[in-house]
Amino acid sequence: MKIETKSSVLITGGAGFIGSNLCEYFLSEGYKVVCLDNFATGYRHNLKDFINHPNFRLIEGDIRNATECQNAVQGVDYVLHQAVLGSVPRSINDPVTTNEVNVSGFLNMLVAARDAKVKRFIYAASSSTYGDSEALPKVEAVIGKPLSPYAITKYVNELYAEIFSRTYGLETIGLRYFNVFGRKQDPNGAYAAVIPKFVMQLMQLESPKINGDGNYSRDFTYIDNVIQMNELAMLAKNPTAINTVYNTAYGDRNTLNNLVDYLKEFLSVYDERIAAVEVEYGPNRSGDIPHSLASIEKAKSLLGYNPKYSMQEGLKEAVEWYWNNLR
Repeated sequence: MKIETKSSVLITGGAGFIGSNLCEYFLSEGYKVVCLDNFATGYRHNLKDFINHPNFRLIEGDIRNATECQNAVQGVDYVLHQAVLGSVPRSINDPVTTNEVNVSGFLNMLVAARDAKVKRFIYAASSSTYGDSEALPKVEAVIGKPLSPYAITKYVNELYAEIFSRTYGLETIGLRYFNVFGRKQDPNGAYAAVIPKFVMQLMQLESPKINGDGNYSRDFTYIDNVIQMNELAMLAKNPTAINTVYNTAYGDRNTLNNLVDYLKEFLSVYDERIAAVEVEYGPNRSGDIPHSLASIEKAKSLLGYNPKYSMQEGLKEAVEWYWNNLR
C-alpha cells in the first residue's frame, strides 16, 4: 500500500513505543521517514534497528518549541503525530506539563503542518475522550465529560484539528487509541502501561498488582492493528473519510483478570513456574473508567479497516518479544 517512494513521513514521538513501530514499518514500505523526538519518554534503543537506514533521519527536538516543529516539517508530505505525554496518573500529578506538551505542542505541530502545506496530519487521539460516558460500545459521535487532565488535553486536540481543517483546509484524521500494546512498549517506570508491567513482574515471579477487583475491562489493541489504521488514514481518498476521528481498537473487551490469566498461560510456556504466581489487588486508580469497548464500524466502513490481531493473538506475539528481549 505504498504511495510513492519519494513520499516523506514525519513521525513525532518516533522513538516511543508506537512511534518507533511506525518508523520501522514505513521504512520497510519504502517511505522516507523523519523522526522528531526529545527522548523524554522515548528511547534511542527503539531506533537501533533502523538508525542507519538511508531513508531515515532523526531530529532531536521538542514539540513545545515552535521553531523546531517548523524545521521538522520541511519537505514532509505527511505527519503522523504520536508525540504525547501519556498516562492519566501523570497528568493528575503534573497537569501543567501534560498541557504544555499535549496542547501547546500539538498546536505548534498543527501550525507547522499548515505552514508547510503538508498533505495530511494524522494524530494520536485517545479513548480517554469518552470520559464518564457509560454507553458501550463507544461510538465516535457520543462522548462524556473528561475524567483527567490527560483526557482534557486529548479532547482539545480533536477540537483544534477540526478548526484547522475548517479554517485552513488542513486535512486531519484523529485515531482514538484503545489500550495499545506490543513490542517495544516500556515495562519500567512509575507510569508503565499495564501489559508490559505485568509481563515483567510475572517473568520475575512477582505478583502483578491490579487496581481494583480486576473486573474493569478494556479493548486491548495490538500494535499491528494501530499501524494498519495509521496507514489507512494516510492513504484515504474518500473525502468523507477525512477530517474526522476513528476508534482504533479490535472491538472486543477483556477484564484485567482475563488479561493476567492469558499472560500466565502464554508465559508459562517459557517458565512453568509462572502459572502459579498469585495476583495482588489494591484500590481503584483515580481517573480510571470502569469499562471500555470500541465500535470499529466507522473505520471499517470509511477506511476499510480490518484488524488482524485479537488481544490473545497479540499477547502471544508480545510475550515472545518480551521474553527474548527484556529478560
